[in-house]
Amino acid sequence: MAGSFEGKVALVTGGGTGVGAAIALQLAGQGARVIISGRRADVLAKTAAKSALIVPIAADVTDAAASKHLFEQIGSQLDIVIANAGAAESAPFHRLDLKTWKNQIDLNLTGVFTTFHHALPAMMQVNSGRLIAIASTAGLKGYAYVSAYTAAKHGVVGLTRALALELAKTGITVNAICPGFVDTPMLDHSIETIIRKTGKSRAEAVTALAASNPQKRLIQPDEVAQTVLWLCGPNSDSINGQAISISGGEI
Repeated sequence: MAGSFEGKVALVTGGGTGVGAAIALQLAGQGARVIISGRRADVLAKTAAKSALIVPIAADVTDAAASKHLFEQIGSQLDIVIANAGAAESAPFHRLDLKTWKNQIDLNLTGVFTTFHHALPAMMQVNSGRLIAIASTAGLKGYAYVSAYTAAKHGVVGLTRALALELAKTGITVNAICPGFVDTPMLDHSIETIIRKTGKSRAEAVTALAASNPQKRLIQPDEVAQTVLWLCGPNSDSINGQAISISGGEI
């Protein structure tokens, strides 16, 4: 597949670390010009330094004006869009305040909306493109103590399915990728919470998180990135409106 995306332009939101960085590096490795966005310019710069084909642009996808400006900077060509920006905050539902609820919905669901909404005009001009949301197994089942995150990810899956039907007669496909617990810096927050609240060791905390996966392991970022390459590659035109679980059989 080397060079199979030469001439393509891709955007990866939340592209500075974890899954987003892995996706950006994989796409750039196949020849795509990749724009990565996120809130932290310094983090984006570190990932961009790993490939001459990666361009960092700091932007907050939950801010409509900032999101619009991001796409104005990208220009008229945009072949692949990966809506990856997101984060999880945990709390029992009875302690969940409205501010946290709104923040989780804004980042994990509204951020996908603004990203797809601003990306679509360029794709419709050429009747071609790939829209991919990085959702979660939380969009396919329930998880305790992350009700806001789970609700948002269910919304992402619903948005994906609805938009895929709207665009089914075009050359644009819309899909969601739903990983289980992924070995990323974002997961470190959950691990630290388990350690703090239960007194478990780090190894025990990781084992507890991996227990939901029948393979008893964490998903690796490159496994998600490889799925992105498949969805964006040749012979994937009929893969549309799907929520693809990467979870070792959990879903």
